Amino acid sequence: MSALATFGGGCFWCMEPPFDALPGVQSTTSGYMGGTTSNPTYEQVCSGRTGHAEVVQVAYDPALVSYRQLLDAFWRNVDPTQVNGQFADHGSQYRTAIFFHDEEQRRQAEESKTELGKSGVFDGPIVTEVVPASTFWPAEDYHQKYYEKCSLPYKRYRSGSGREGFLARVWGDTGKKG
Repeated sequence: MSALATFGGGCFWCMEPPFDALPGVQSTTSGYMGGTTSNPTYEQVCSGRTGHAEVVQVAYDPALVSYRQLLDAFWRNVDPTQVNGQFADHGSQYRTAIFFHDEEQRRQAEESKTELGKSGVFDGPIVTEVVPASTFWPAEDYHQKYYEKCSLPYKRYRSGSGREGFLARVWGDTGKKG
């Protein structure tokens, strides 16, 4: 059995590794969701004019990994207080979002967002959108598994963007995954 989950967490390169590391995740695919342009290109999405967010779509076996575990992995790999951006990347295409595929995912996403807001982990409000999933457009092949295909440039980007340092400060060693 397989289910889908879709998350916008800024640069999709940085969002595949934490999900790929979870037992029960069958695949991750970088792509675009939430916009108005059909079959958008990376260049179109980067312009900020299509309305899409960079996302990672996760195919998973709910008998082996729960949606709640996926949500926890998502929250531990983003700054949910940053509006229209993640770390060094700015623009609505880098916004954080949870794109729910059914009512149960919506409920769990809203619940986890509320819990995180009350936890005191972050000083500011949690601005991550919880919105219905729409058409998923896979990104170009060169973006898929970029962290494996281009390991050194990926590591430089992840560190240089500020993501790695932020996650290490907030969550400790768990922020260094990926």
